[in-house]
Amino acid sequence: MSLNALLSPLELGRYTLKHRVVMAPLTRMRAGEGNVPNALAPEYYGQRASEGGLIISEATQITPGGQGYPATPGIHSQEQIAGWKKVTDAVHAKGGLIFLQLWHVGRSSHSSFQPGNTLPVAPSAIPITTETSLTPKWEKVEYETPHALTLAEIPGVIEAYCQAARNAMAAGFDGVEVHGANGYLLEQFLHDSSNQRTDIYGGSFENRARLLLEVTEAVSAICGAERVGVRLSPFGTYNDVGDSDPVALYSYVLPQLEKLNIAYVSIIEARGGGGMQIGEPQSVDQLRPFWKRTLILAGGFSSESADEAIREGRADAIAFGRSFIANPDLPARFAVNAPLNHYNRATFYGGGAEGYVDYPALENVASQS
Repeated sequence: MSLNALLSPLELGRYTLKHRVVMAPLTRMRAGEGNVPNALAPEYYGQRASEGGLIISEATQITPGGQGYPATPGIHSQEQIAGWKKVTDAVHAKGGLIFLQLWHVGRSSHSSFQPGNTLPVAPSAIPITTETSLTPKWEKVEYETPHALTLAEIPGVIEAYCQAARNAMAAGFDGVEVHGANGYLLEQFLHDSSNQRTDIYGGSFENRARLLLEVTEAVSAICGAERVGVRLSPFGTYNDVGDSDPVALYSYVLPQLEKLNIAYVSIIEARGGGGMQIGEPQSVDQLRPFWKRTLILAGGFSSESADEAIREGRADAIAFGRSFIANPDLPARFAVNAPLNHYNRATFYGGGAEGYVDYPALENVASQS
């Protein structure tokens, strides 16, 4: 099958992509001491870079208090900036583009990660009850009741995003993606199951969307809106979130983001498994009329279904996750309809080179046959 749509060029913000196969942000939990990208990270990202292709980095905490998982990288220290600079250099050497995903997990953390062992923060003092947390030593523990951010504390959160954006630019990233999905801090503010505030950040759609929009606008002022994306998961329930009326909520959020003239929105389509279970069937197609700019979709696509989604106007590009883990040259494989390597789920998180930089590319497979 010809993949003319998936492999065609795309204008995305200030950049021209040569194809529409985007590497999704993928948490790998392999950062080194000080949450600095490890020595293999430049090789890992460099392997997956392609001429005119876009990579979204793994989620990267904007501040020490924004961390919720062991061995995840940050972008709040000079050592981390230097570590990421090696990654961006490796991607640029292949002619690729890379955006840094800015992450604050909010209540999806544990006091063992927090400076001074304080409680994690959230919009409201509502704990996650459906899952367990990890400590820095990879121990499973129950989530704690988080500290509800005060109005006086919220400007500091916004400034942490701003400083992270400055640091991302210093590290050579081509742009940033604001992580507003998967039950982390910004989505905790969006959804009424986790936000029961009665001030200007709670209640109405306008109030619950306020922090996401303030962060996106502030980051855009630093990087340029044409170098900013936002990731959303309207119908997912990961990390114990969910909204009573997601279509109505996001039909408000998307036009407000559109006014900011950002480069793209990336939406995760809800699907069974991976903590993304949904109640009644919902579809991103219900929201497409409310976002007329570049849309990236993610969620278990094959090359064929991705091409179809683009041809039908459901999306402008498709983000691939597990397929990119196992196939460093995924766009090239799509171009020649080559078979794909199978991923090893056991090596997704933590560990070293195995399952990280040892998946073969096409030329290596050919030379071994």
